[in-house]
Amino acid sequence: MKAIEVKVFDNDLEKAMRILKKKIQNDGLFKRLKLKKSYEKPSEFRRRKEREALRRQRIAAARSRRYR
Repeated sequence: MKAIEVKVFDNDLEKAMRILKKKIQNDGLFKRLKLKKSYEKPSEFRRRKEREALRRQRIAAARSRRYR
């Protein structure tokens, strides 16, 4: 697991907190914590994994079309 670090400049804690929240959100930590908080039925788990895989495929296809 990688460490998430934010440096605070000029005691600007609000800006540092916004940056930290953005980094955590981009890392997917909030999503993982939410999923671990409650039970997920096996059928819902499979459906979610399929949706995530399709999303990754669409993104990869869009990127490959963009770089042609």
